[in-house]
Amino acid sequence: MEKSEFTLLNKIQYPEDLRKLSVDELPQLCQELRKDIIEEVAVNPGHLASSLGVAEITVALHYVYNTPEDRIVWDVGHQAYGHKILTGRREQFCTNRKLGGIKPFPSPTESEYDTFACGHASNSVSAALGMAVAAKLEGNNRHVVAVIGDGAMSGGLAFEGLNNVSSSPNDLLIILNDNNMSIDRSVGGMKQYLLNLSTNETYNELRFKASRWLHGKGMLNDDRKNGIIRLTNAIKSAISHQQNIFEGMNIRYFGPFDGHNVKELVRILKQMKDMKGPKLLHLHTQKGHGYAPAEKDVTTWHAPGKFDPETGERIVDKDPNKPQKYQDVFGHTLLELARQNPKIVGVTPAMPSGCSMNIMMKEMPERTFDVGIAEGHAVTFSGGMAKDGLLPFCNIYSAFAQRAFDNIIHDVALLKLNVVFCFDRAGLRRRRCHPPRCL
Repeated sequence: MEKSEFTLLNKIQYPEDLRKLSVDELPQLCQELRKDIIEEVAVNPGHLASSLGVAEITVALHYVYNTPEDRIVWDVGHQAYGHKILTGRREQFCTNRKLGGIKPFPSPTESEYDTFACGHASNSVSAALGMAVAAKLEGNNRHVVAVIGDGAMSGGLAFEGLNNVSSSPNDLLIILNDNNMSIDRSVGGMKQYLLNLSTNETYNELRFKASRWLHGKGMLNDDRKNGIIRLTNAIKSAISHQQNIFEGMNIRYFGPFDGHNVKELVRILKQMKDMKGPKLLHLHTQKGHGYAPAEKDVTTWHAPGKFDPETGERIVDKDPNKPQKYQDVFGHTLLELARQNPKIVGVTPAMPSGCSMNIMMKEMPERTFDVGIAEGHAVTFSGGMAKDGLLPFCNIYSAFAQRAFDNIIHDVALLKLNVVFCFDRAGLRRRRCHPPRCL
């Protein structure tokens, strides 16, 4: 598909153009948006699978909400490639991740459509809640949506935000993009909880209709709301034989729904748009959706490097004189050291393949720990093991380590604990005033 064949996408510069389309045209637009991302990332490497998986959510949000007046807060920046393309940056997208080019994550310094920075994970609920409360206090009718997913729900800040959502007057909508993934496959209790979260389809439909009816009668807009929510939560628990963690926080829960049915998403979002109080929409998506190679191997295709978009063949530099990557040297060295010292353990927050700790993980799975997207926990967990005699090697991407500064200082340094921190991908960046032209 050549650029000229993007019959719908070529008409869209900003979301106001998107909103001129009919609902029936949206599935084709999602296909074109997905194809555009594939073609761009094939020649200018970046993150691929995550943005493919969220194409329908991206289109539906900008179709239903009046952005940028309404706020969409993205969590995990590599979900937002489609968002950038639809918000005036399609022509500049070829400069993504290049010196002087556009940023690979949402940034308010780059566009008014980027409501908050999200280079990494788990801050969307807190930031969006702040915006929703501000709108409430200022008497502004703007809508605020947080889109959290790709494993970001395992981060501690996400739970701190959720804990506060029900205690502050707000109309926040949280969209949980549940693709059972982060970069490597998600791990931990939250991942298993989301997999097991069962909702009776009949109950789910009845509850959704009842919520709309009660809202229309004004019964969800006053002090009776919390009592009604607690009642429906009790009914839900009885039917599903489990307590929904979100409803346990008095956040109205809807789902799970198919996150790849864009027409259905538009219908649901329109119905939920003016509901009062905090609510969570649970959407099941597939990371890499719509591109067969990415669907089959999501970890590799999270950031695959250059590839042939038609065949899916990755373009690998086979120069025998090219030195090993830093992370591969680290991975093999760590395994060698661990063979010599039984007290060595490895810890990584959701990056075993990225930092090559998977090399040790294959041979010594009982001595390697992937704790999910939870950098602060990774550090303090390492500190606890060090306190009782183990020698943890804690590998965190340098940009992600910002989430763990307090833990590094308070839980390791001040206690003089023997933890080896391995900060991957650190470096310096020279600034340049003008982005390079696309060839």
